[in-house]
Amino acid sequence: MANVRVERTDDGGFRATNSRGAEVRMGSGDEEGAFTPVELLLAAVGGCNIVTVEPLTAQRGHRLVRLAMTVEAQKVESNLLGPVTVTYDVELPAKEAEEVYRAVATRVHEKYCTVTRSLQEGTEVRLEVP
Repeated sequence: MANVRVERTDDGGFRATNSRGAEVRMGSGDEEGAFTPVELLLAAVGGCNIVTVEPLTAQRGHRLVRLAMTVEAQKVESNLLGPVTVTYDVELPAKEAEEVYRAVATRVHEKYCTVTRSLQEGTEVRLEVP
């Protein structure tokens, strides 16, 4: 089960906290040092992919020299994103690592990244208003 608490802070900003004490500042886009909710969604897609790709390529004997990605999307309506695009930025340790990296990245995207799969499948979001 995943769980975060989102609350307004004393300074009028917003914060998400998990049970392990990690925090992320959020805002509408004007606040310095804060993510927007859409940026956090994109970060979740990238984070889910990258934390899964990294150990799987390393387990296959190819620890990537550089592993980063850009995740982007445009709004197609004021409250709806269009397609999310994940673009890897990697430096391979050797030419023979390319096939392994590509296979792992594709498999993670299609099968193992919970965030990506949930977006693609259209996970229901329920609202409980006390």
